[in-house]
Amino acid sequence: MIPSMRSLTAEEYVEAFKSFLDHSTEHQCMDEFNKEEMPNIMASLTKDHSRWSALLLISIVSREQDLKMIRILQAVHPGVFIDNEIVEPNPQHVAAYKELVNQAPDLQNVSFIWHQLTSSEYEQQVKEKGAQKKFDFIHMIQMLYRVEDIPNTIKFFHSCLDHHGKLLIIILSDSSGWASLWKKYRHCLPSTDSGHYITSNGITDVLKQLGVEYRVYEFPSGWDITECFIEGDPVGGRMMDFLTGTKNFLDTAPLGLRRRLQEALCQPECSSNKDGRIIFSNNLSMIVVES
Repeated sequence: MIPSMRSLTAEEYVEAFKSFLDHSTEHQCMDEFNKEEMPNIMASLTKDHSRWSALLLISIVSREQDLKMIRILQAVHPGVFIDNEIVEPNPQHVAAYKELVNQAPDLQNVSFIWHQLTSSEYEQQVKEKGAQKKFDFIHMIQMLYRVEDIPNTIKFFHSCLDHHGKLLIIILSDSSGWASLWKKYRHCLPSTDSGHYITSNGITDVLKQLGVEYRVYEFPSGWDITECFIEGDPVGGRMMDFLTGTKNFLDTAPLGLRRRLQEALCQPECSSNKDGRIIFSNNLSMIVVES
């Protein structure tokens, strides 16, 4: 009997995500944004004293990017002290982040406060204490997919900005293959965490409802999924698991669904063909929100 489809556990998602990173330009895409746009964004932060506060709601994709953004802030505003708070529920991710910090002696004048909490637990804790700290810079890099109530989460963290602060949201673009894939096939796949299927238009709709100013930067990113179409390839299997959020998708999905999904992945709205390789569109939207 063929086992039924089920969604990835948190640990299985991390493993599938590693395969994705190995074959995609996600980090290179973020590096381009950091190089081309972040210095000007950081320079537009104005403050009349030398102590700054940053709140980073991290995900497994963002630890290295966090530190790069801190370095950009230091370069643009030399001599400032940065109080850096991190919100992350997974103890292994917190430990990995701390190890990165320990290996970065150049991060002088930076203090770190660790909150082993989900974003909603952090919000609840802040509200219970009744003293809301204000931040100059807050970022959410590829983490809103796992948030239960996206509009209220954005509203709360936007309220945490100081009067000159900025909120950075990095999310999959509506020009990405993900948007097309989710629109057509998410109802065929196992249910996952609420809020998982969200792209940039869903975020900008929330921001419009909040009546806040924002700017969207679009950056191209690709993911080589050629192995998804090689029968029995273990890397391709992990890629399909990540694409569908399903454990052992190729072994548990009905044959008709498997074929339809693989055909959809080859369509122009999802992928392009480059030198015989199938490159899935993983385009990102970087949304900078004003306080």
